[in-house]
Amino acid sequence: MKVVSSAKIRRDIRERLVTNYPELSFSFYTNIEAAEKELLDADILITYGEDVTSKHIEKCVRLKWIMVISAGIDQLPFEAIKKRSILVTNVSGIHKIPMAEYTIAMMLQIAREAKSFIKNEQNKRWERKIKMTELHGKTVGILGAGSIGQEIARLSKAFGMKTIGLNRSGREVQNFDDIVTYKGLESLLKQSDFIVGVLPKTKETDDLLAMNEFKLMKKEAILINIGRGNVIKDEDLIEALNNGELAHAALDVFDEEPLPENHPYWEMESVTVTPHISGISPEYQPRAIDIFELNLKEFLLGQENYINKIDLNKGY
Repeated sequence: MKVVSSAKIRRDIRERLVTNYPELSFSFYTNIEAAEKELLDADILITYGEDVTSKHIEKCVRLKWIMVISAGIDQLPFEAIKKRSILVTNVSGIHKIPMAEYTIAMMLQIAREAKSFIKNEQNKRWERKIKMTELHGKTVGILGAGSIGQEIARLSKAFGMKTIGLNRSGREVQNFDDIVTYKGLESLLKQSDFIVGVLPKTKETDDLLAMNEFKLMKKEAILINIGRGNVIKDEDLIEALNNGELAHAALDVFDEEPLPENHPYWEMESVTVTPHISGISPEYQPRAIDIFELNLKEFLLGQENYINKIDLNKGY
């Protein structure tokens, strides 16, 4: 059985896989172009999910399983994959620690005016009248109550915050004081001091947050988006921030990445831009390959108890 990786895997992890599974043939590459010949007779593909096209699926006649070592799978050619009934799994959940820590860092940075103090330090300016606030007693509304949202809620509770989550079912979830469905989005937005987007890219989430939603938010509200850029209608957010409908937006994901140099976000004091790094951690690949190995055991045994199996009809 042949395993091909188009994702750049750390040397120590490559060695671990080759040692642990001597009965398998592993081929490691840094991109799918380099891996194309080997893919033709591969049974398993390890990928970040951004490089696979429908042509690859058509040519790889033996391919049975695509292991995406990221949470985002929206760029996969789902129609081609569905025709072949290829198994797709991802590593949803491994980002929860770094992404939750990023979210808390953004909350604290904005609430405690960290950027202002950094500027004053650079200018050797002693100023004690900067208005700060606390996280304690505030409400955080988390759009997406999965593993990442739950970890954000857990850390938020440690700061004495009220937590409201949004999911499709409305079922109760650990670490949340309240859960709402999409029908309850208006209530969540009105109550929240911090709104955190952790939603996937789907048709349902396209422009979920537009002018009507921004007008529902508190004037002091802070929006943090670490899910997917499609959730926010950019031109409406720019207008809403300029009109004072909300106070600040910390954005790690965008519809177009890298964010163009001429984009208004770069120049706005009320926006913090980071380059899609909230999930980055030195523990990323070890955690991802741990999931791959658990699923590999299921695959080799011909069983079906896979972790993070993707519903090809839903796209997540």
